[in-house]
Amino acid sequence: MMVKLLELRDEGTFIPLLAVDMNPGVYRDDGPGMSAEYEAQRYLLRRCGYPCDGRPNVAITRLDCDGGPCTNDPYHWGESRRTYFVAHNWIIDHWRDLKDGDVVDVQFILGETSAPKVSERVSL
Repeated sequence: MMVKLLELRDEGTFIPLLAVDMNPGVYRDDGPGMSAEYEAQRYLLRRCGYPCDGRPNVAITRLDCDGGPCTNDPYHWGESRRTYFVAHNWIIDHWRDLKDGDVVDVQFILGETSAPKVSERVSL
């Protein structure tokens, strides 16, 4: 499984995120098969219903793990529908391009601002 730490931003919102691609090991695009090293991960993930097909299947939760939701279903977010729903779908669509510390700016994604927010890490 691959883990990325991201900065989720929206109007007046800063949420450090933990994002995990629920595929065993590091998915390889260069051929079929799975090394024995990741067979235990694949077995347990498949038992939970994950497809393990190499397409991003991303679970997200708040990095502080404060008891809030953790889900791989963007439609699960309920009252946080705007921020988490938009961000979750965008993260899935752009998973391979994202790296630790990247900003996921919901206002920019929705076209409400003309430029994405800069990370607080570099703007403070």
